[in-house]
Amino acid sequence: MSAVSHCDIAVVGGGPVGVVAALSLRDAGFSVLMIERGKAPPAFDAAHYDSRVYAIAPASAKLLDALGVWPLMAAARISPYTRMQVWERAAELGLRFDAADSGQTALGWIVEQGLILSAAWARLGSLPTRVGVDAEALLLPDDDQARAELRLSNGEILRPRLVVAADGADSPLREQVGIDATTWTYAQRAIVAQLSMSAAIPATAFQRFLPTGPLAFLPQADGRHSIVWSADTARAAELLAMDDAAFGAALGEASQYALGDVLAVSPRIAFPLRLLHAQDYHRPGLVLIGDAAHAIHPLAGQGANLGFADVARLTKTLSAARDAGRDWSSPRTLAAYSRARKAANLEMLALTDALYRGFGTALPGLRDVLGIGLEAVNKLAPVKALLAQQAVQGIR
Repeated sequence: MSAVSHCDIAVVGGGPVGVVAALSLRDAGFSVLMIERGKAPPAFDAAHYDSRVYAIAPASAKLLDALGVWPLMAAARISPYTRMQVWERAAELGLRFDAADSGQTALGWIVEQGLILSAAWARLGSLPTRVGVDAEALLLPDDDQARAELRLSNGEILRPRLVVAADGADSPLREQVGIDATTWTYAQRAIVAQLSMSAAIPATAFQRFLPTGPLAFLPQADGRHSIVWSADTARAAELLAMDDAAFGAALGEASQYALGDVLAVSPRIAFPLRLLHAQDYHRPGLVLIGDAAHAIHPLAGQGANLGFADVARLTKTLSAARDAGRDWSSPRTLAAYSRARKAANLEMLALTDALYRGFGTALPGLRDVLGIGLEAVNKLAPVKALLAQQAVQGIR
């Protein structure tokens, strides 16, 4: 006979958004169990540098700090950046952000994925987890069953009041309950690597919009940079096939040598890019967060921040309902979360998609107009300050 366990909330997915959700909901007073199909992350190794990094906005940092995750990360290595330069035609004519424009000490921090996972998992403590276990089947509550039923690959049956799906863009739980998603694949791949530049400016991020896709340089505290080079499929294949010297030369040319020459480059990895947005964020007994609800082009660097914003809003919505004596797991409560997050997420999805299509257009005249637009905005202090505020806001 299968073992049956009860809890308030089962979080499915132990990636950055899922584990932060488990911590946030536990600290808000809910009994939480987390399920992760893969292995627990290894302890952070400072001698190793992840190619995959996140640009963490101040609001996300505030959430991680409240959960005790940020101090663990800061004790290892986080890399603040206080300036950002964005251009299309010439670096000196582009849009320049400074943290001071939005009253912040930093626009954000560059943090390696492995460090976030290691620090967040270290904060789980006695929170129950099922590691190396799949969530195989989900039955939603109905007139005959007050709780959801989640069947696991180890034979266990969970009966939580709410299941939080943080199981990625290909979310099996989203598909099981029949939530459709609007999705399309960009004809691009994102190439990521770590490298050293000869004329890097400390604490400054750079991004250039190229006809074949945006190229971003994300500064590390020790002088290295992480790059995210989103390129059309054919161009990405060419870049991946190059030896390090040829790739460095291509990178220098693409960046107009704004950071000098490439001195060293790590092995490159690439992944395909797509946009995804779930048509609904909830069903009775189930709510979607992070990539299970939305996935965007990385050009704005907001993917992780949107996921952490989901966590903050979900925790606030559930806690407010509980504290007011209402049913915190009711469809009405979940709909309130969905309305708030869909509006903010759709705004960012629309913005990043418009930027991708605008700067990637084959119409040179439109690219020129957009390039002039960046230069003009840089001269309008109130408008630039507003954009800077939006860039660092993250969670709202």
